[in-house]
Amino acid sequence: MSWNEPGGDKKDPWSGRGGQKGPPDLDEAIRSLQEKLSGFFGSGNEGGESSSGIPPLKSLGFLIVGAAVIWGLSGFYIIDEGTHGVETRFGKYVATTQSGLNWHFPAPIEQVEVVDVKQQRYIEVGYRSGGSEQVVGSVPKEALMLTKDENIVDVRLAVQYQVKDAKDFVFNIVNPAATLKQVTESAQRGVVGSSTMDFVLTEGRSEVVAQIKKEIQDVMDTYKSGILITSVNLQDAQPPEQVQNAFEDAIKAREDEQRLINEAEAYSNDVVPKARGAAARKMQEAEGYKEQVIARAEGESSRFSKLLAEYAKAPDVTRKRLYIESMESVLGETNTVMIDVKGSNNMLYLPLDKMIQHQSSIQETNVPPSATDKPYQTGIEPPTQSVGRTSTRGRDARGR
Repeated sequence: MSWNEPGGDKKDPWSGRGGQKGPPDLDEAIRSLQEKLSGFFGSGNEGGESSSGIPPLKSLGFLIVGAAVIWGLSGFYIIDEGTHGVETRFGKYVATTQSGLNWHFPAPIEQVEVVDVKQQRYIEVGYRSGGSEQVVGSVPKEALMLTKDENIVDVRLAVQYQVKDAKDFVFNIVNPAATLKQVTESAQRGVVGSSTMDFVLTEGRSEVVAQIKKEIQDVMDTYKSGILITSVNLQDAQPPEQVQNAFEDAIKAREDEQRLINEAEAYSNDVVPKARGAAARKMQEAEGYKEQVIARAEGESSRFSKLLAEYAKAPDVTRKRLYIESMESVLGETNTVMIDVKGSNNMLYLPLDKMIQHQSSIQETNVPPSATDKPYQTGIEPPTQSVGRTSTRGRDARGR
């Protein structure tokens, strides 16, 4: 028969209270818990409870010591290589810990914030890239800026940085990345605004990047941000898209101009040295000819002065000697043969063939090629006439 059916004993098998109604006694539940704890620590009287109805002080001490040990062990932490730990006690900076095993007062007394000081962080100004770091979109609000000559350029920068002081990085700036981006935009616009468009787009790119990096680092050091700028990369610098084609034409024209200038300079470098060398050679030849003429004139003048002195001493002899030397110099350059017909009865042999051959070679040397088509046009007449003339001269000379 069920306990709650009519005629049953009305005894609750679960509560053990029989017919007692109402909620369980709270004091009885607390007393039961104390008895169990006392039995666990092995203390108390035979009934399982102390005279005062609470656990003994020794058991409570064990609980407190155990909790304190567990709490103290929770203060150990490990800092990985390349990271620093910033310890704070109730929010105030205490110390910066290096890599390895460290200990601090556990929470809520002290907290540790781990900062990666070797990680290369970066921000993008003027564009946004995808996961593969390829440019996927421009941000005109950040990229477009005015130059010194009142032109608009589209400049896109990528700034890489890392943490050099974990304490300053954590405490001095609320949002380091946003602050660095604003400083970069300000420095970028200042440098580009003080430069011309051609300087920014052509030969001044490296100088512009170096100046932007310096200004960013100076400002971040002033803020004591604990940030070190490692590199500033100029991803792109070009005129706005609306005038891109016209600007490309201008660049091509500038390149053609530079190419023509280089070709002209190369030609000048080739021709001018040759012309200077030829001019120097002509000057040296003129100097040599001048010295030659002066020396010859001085020699002739000296010889004439000596002949004049000899002529004053013996006019006839000197005159005859001068005549003979003159005739010898004149006739020595010709093919004239002098024959003494009266004073000599010997038979003379004239090498006419050699004389004709010599005369022909002289004509071939002095006459144009067209005149050599008729060989020996003069025959042997020149030697014959020369012999006749010389013979006549010889007879005239002997007659005189």
